[in-house]
Amino acid sequence: MSPDGRHVAVQIRRDGVNAVNVLDSRTGKSVAGARMSEDVEYNWHRWAGSDIVLISAAQVKPILGEDTRLTRLVALKVSTGERWFIGPKYMGPEGDDLLYVADDGASILLSFQKTIYDWPSVTRISLLDQKDSGTTVQKPVDGIWEWYADDDGVVRMGTGWVNNKLRISYRKTASDRFREIARISEDDEDDKFWDVTRIVAGSDEGLVLHEDDTGRRVFAQFNLSTRELIRTIYRNPNWDLTDAWLDKDGNPYAVDFTDDRDRRVWLDPKMGALQKQFDAALKSDEVWIGSSAEDKSRMMVYSGGEADPGAYYLYDSGAKQLALFAEMRPKLPIRDLAKPRPMSFTARDGTRIAGYITLPRGRAAKGLPLIIMPHGGPYGVRDKLQYNDEVQFLANRGYAVLQPNYRGSGGYGNAFSEKGNGQIGRAMQDDLDDAMDWAVKEGIGDRNRVCVIGGSYGGYAAMWAVLRNPERYRCAASFAGVTDWKKMLRYDAKFFSRKGAKKWNARVAGEDFDLDTVAPTRTIGTLKRPLLVAHGKLDTNVPFNQYKMLLSAAEKAGVTFEQMVFEKQGHGFDTAADEARWLSGLEEFLKKHNPAD
Repeated sequence: MSPDGRHVAVQIRRDGVNAVNVLDSRTGKSVAGARMSEDVEYNWHRWAGSDIVLISAAQVKPILGEDTRLTRLVALKVSTGERWFIGPKYMGPEGDDLLYVADDGASILLSFQKTIYDWPSVTRISLLDQKDSGTTVQKPVDGIWEWYADDDGVVRMGTGWVNNKLRISYRKTASDRFREIARISEDDEDDKFWDVTRIVAGSDEGLVLHEDDTGRRVFAQFNLSTRELIRTIYRNPNWDLTDAWLDKDGNPYAVDFTDDRDRRVWLDPKMGALQKQFDAALKSDEVWIGSSAEDKSRMMVYSGGEADPGAYYLYDSGAKQLALFAEMRPKLPIRDLAKPRPMSFTARDGTRIAGYITLPRGRAAKGLPLIIMPHGGPYGVRDKLQYNDEVQFLANRGYAVLQPNYRGSGGYGNAFSEKGNGQIGRAMQDDLDDAMDWAVKEGIGDRNRVCVIGGSYGGYAAMWAVLRNPERYRCAASFAGVTDWKKMLRYDAKFFSRKGAKKWNARVAGEDFDLDTVAPTRTIGTLKRPLLVAHGKLDTNVPFNQYKMLLSAAEKAGVTFEQMVFEKQGHGFDTAADEARWLSGLEEFLKKHNPAD
């Protein structure tokens, strides 16, 4: 929602391509929009003032012979419908690192490399002049990859990895020189860096999400100059915080965490009271106060749950009325949806693994055909109680669907997260096998009718399941799965760049482990089970080249698998037609190789 509450910006598909559309919040009618070209993926959008929407878009382009993910910012001026690219014509791969937006939307701070050989600098760009290529306000500093600005748009902090240490530089005012305040090694457990939420202008105070001495992610106030804790604002004893929210004056008013579902704790008593009113009025599993006008006169409110795709309502505080704004799946019969429920089991090494099981309606929960569905990521991501098209589709067709949050998943604390380091294809895969054993032992699943289906990392895990343990699984289906980890890490290095490439490599590969031994491209010749592999040609997260490498390796090995290619899709589905094509193809594949009846 725009700061003045008059408009709502939404991401849509129009005529087969990605677009951002701006709607009148009262009438729901379109007033402006920005279409992207067919080979461009949408990333995110946000408001700059009440008349300009900033849109991040991504595209894969070859640079020096290697596929590289490029991101750029586009501005959409609502009052005139004008659209333009922000910043200079030439810059490095990351062109959407937005540090600061002026309250009135007149200017922004954008951090980017001027060439692929430079460290990032920070540029102030006017949004009032479409031709403004910007003025450099912070020159590049060797070793500094990430910059942070305070409430007034002053660049105050920079970080980057140098010689296996995280270098942190800081200053209090724009006239001060940057000074190094810390160098943190990879294995320094007592000295962690933070996710900076706010730097208070004119002071050393900062609001941050950080890992405390118990391994939980908490919301705290720090002295940034001395890196000393001032106070902990909010800590949940059982769960990591996932986000912290600030009001227009920079004061904390809410924090988020996830147990079995997403939760919000209101630090603002007025908002907490309003939340209780919405909960009572809408009576659904989840009610979320989303974006709102700055003065809270209008708010977008979501109501739904894991067995209800939900709807958005517009709340008018003056009239104290909720009005339906948009339904997410208006033609879907909610009475036919299945209700996921939490489950947990102990893995072979004693690690407790949580997850969710969805059982088909109208069938006894005994000896069912079983789908193991690992989530993507893999790190810092998790499944939870929420509506999922694939889960509901498969349950409706008679399958039990099991979603285990294998080791390395987010939200369960640092110790659980680190159990996944270096365990791709190994202990993380063991957790999926152990999840299957749990379902069979409980009597829910039929050991002889189990398939693995997933997307992104989950797509890799599905492929690896039938390659590593063909005796366990009848089939597997992958969408946008990684097939070659070494080449994926080289691609990721250009996305993370110098800031985190080494750390990401260490987390994925671990120590003294050859990733080729768990790469489908290297082992596809051993395939003995039916496999469906699908990929979108516009994917900028897991590039389409990963699919092509697997296909080439399979042809050389003389093995075949079923294939689906989506010409105009990226790392997910933007059109109902292509999502329906995927689900229909998946259904036919399962009917052939693991029928529900």
